[in-house]
Amino acid sequence: MKSEIPPGPSFLYQINTSQGGVPKYPVEKAWVSYDGVEGDRQQNRVYHGGRDRALCLFSWDLIQALQQEGHNLEAGSTGENLTLATLDWERLQPGHRLRIGPDVHIEIISYADPCRRNAQWFVNSDYKRISQKIYPGWSRLYARVVSEGGIRRGDLIEISDETAARAS
Repeated sequence: MKSEIPPGPSFLYQINTSQGGVPKYPVEKAWVSYDGVEGDRQQNRVYHGGRDRALCLFSWDLIQALQQEGHNLEAGSTGENLTLATLDWERLQPGHRLRIGPDVHIEIISYADPCRRNAQWFVNSDYKRISQKIYPGWSRLYARVVSEGGIRRGDLIEISDETAARAS
């Protein structure tokens, strides 16, 4: 069972980068361009990166729930660039738009397939524990950048009015 989402605003828990592969490591602030987080690289550009997969997102709340199941992962372990907190993750889906901080707008494009390189973090190497097909609502998400800008750890996150209007 997922942990309860704590009350309060949604925020950017952590920004993560690496020179390729996992884990990604925290940075306090970063520039986000249409190509992703400045200073970050993907090891395999066939499956990761590019404009429609510029950002990989994951939920701090789900990471904590997975830790309670005995999995040994932290923010950045699964290769996500942005670890987001207190969002209703299960309801996020392709087409939703988010604003991060004052300037960055992103659109969720797809669910991220689980990568076998993440097996090291999971009990019995069960990296498919974060598969949207097997465990709906537990997947990482890929997003494209709609507007570039700087972000900082702790920035507030809002679902855009445009997404809210489409949902009603």
